[in-house]
Amino acid sequence: MSDTGWDFNAFQRQVIEEFRANEGRVGGPFEGSTLALITTIGARSGKRRTSPLGYLTIDGTPVVVASAMGADKHPDWYHNIRRNPVVTVEVGTETYEAVAQAPGGAERDALFAKVVEQDPGFGDYQKKTERRIPVVTLTRIDTSRADWTRGLGDFLVESHDWLRDELNGLRRQVDELIAGGDEPLQAGRPGLGHEMRRHCLEFCAALKQHHTGEDQGAFPMLAQRFPGLAPVLERLGEEHVVVARLHEELRALVDAYEPGRTDLAKLRAELESLATRLESHYRYEEQTVVSALNSVGPAPDID
Repeated sequence: MSDTGWDFNAFQRQVIEEFRANEGRVGGPFEGSTLALITTIGARSGKRRTSPLGYLTIDGTPVVVASAMGADKHPDWYHNIRRNPVVTVEVGTETYEAVAQAPGGAERDALFAKVVEQDPGFGDYQKKTERRIPVVTLTRIDTSRADWTRGLGDFLVESHDWLRDELNGLRRQVDELIAGGDEPLQAGRPGLGHEMRRHCLEFCAALKQHHTGEDQGAFPMLAQRFPGLAPVLERLGEEHVVVARLHEELRALVDAYEPGRTDLAKLRAELESLATRLESHYRYEEQTVVSALNSVGPAPDID
């Protein structure tokens, strides 16, 4: 609460409640204006955050403006979309997902000029600050016309879940080795160490194939359809490079395994490092690209 006794967060909550209770209509200072509720994912908290914003249509494209009423700092929701540009939009009685993008340079200036033509108040906000107020376009993620029940995004999550299970299987095998479960070969049957190497080989091959498919197929397709995802796709590609290095290091350790000689604690630590990095990668990828992928095409039919 400020020194004036005005609680901005409480005011926003009141606006959100009134919006949802009245099919997108809000009175008071917003009477006659078109508002939208924009829900983002907190850049630091990872929690969903909803902000009421003025909603305009410029040349057929929905836009919102990061004015913060002329404050010298960008609003929190704007920082959120820089990390994760996939947002949920509520306008009137409609709710849809979109990819948010903040154009720069001359494109931003042309957009802002059109914004001010529609609502001169944004020009007044710009005069109050030296900050260049961003204009954010919203590209709808539309799956309403898709004639498939499982999309490419669903397939991506299923692939992640399979890789998670395989990685957990490797963890269990290494834990058994640490507990003294690696028996010597008996009657031609492979020991646990041999099974672990086979399992690791299959997992590493599947992970490499999965990331290659994303880098060469899914990601270029998304970049073309949703330019606002470019920073996300660049980050995911960089993470693929890191993950590839980690799983090659893990594979080398597993290949070199010798009962009674290999440092199993180091092997387990390397496996945990890969698992932690992969899980963070999977979560971010699932937050940012699944909905967009589902709008692009159906999941492949793989038996």
